[in-house]
Amino acid sequence: MSGAVALPAAQRGALMIEVLVTIVICVIGLWGLTEVQVRLQLSEVESYQRSQALMLLEDMSTRLELNRIHAADYVTGSSSPLGTGTSCSTNTGTLAQRDLGEWCNLLQGVAESAGGSTRVGAMLGARGCIENIGTNRYMLTVAWQGMSPLVAPPSSVACGADAYDTSGTACTGDLCRRAVTTVVRIGNLSS
Repeated sequence: MSGAVALPAAQRGALMIEVLVTIVICVIGLWGLTEVQVRLQLSEVESYQRSQALMLLEDMSTRLELNRIHAADYVTGSSSPLGTGTSCSTNTGTLAQRDLGEWCNLLQGVAESAGGSTRVGAMLGARGCIENIGTNRYMLTVAWQGMSPLVAPPSSVACGADAYDTSGTACTGDLCRRAVTTVVRIGNLSS
């Protein structure tokens, strides 16, 4: 006798099936973990872009408040935003012109570059608008391209509207446009 135990015919291959089922379960679990990792990375990019937008919004808000006497000179309107797709002004004749030129460059990502000339320091497709909404109030908006479709910003936020729609993808109807806004109130100090 060799000491080997003979298995009944009904049990032959059962161990192999258990191993295959275990492998399938592990593969499904790893696939789920991969999906979670991808979603986390997208969320991280979205969060980074939002924090960059908020810093640029705060930057221009401060510039506008510091030069409140000439606040009207900062108005760009929503139809002619600064940033992506525009040439930044190099005119430094007034403080407002210098501020707008610097903000335009920041929106284009001048703070960081890759390969020497490619600007990568801002959000994807960043645009900035300054609108006069009356009674010494100015609405500042920073808009950019999101990573996946969500909900379109309200129609009252027109900066970058329809600039981020991509036909043939889920990014239509401004679903991939992200925007942050603030209102700067300029006090009337003359009375």
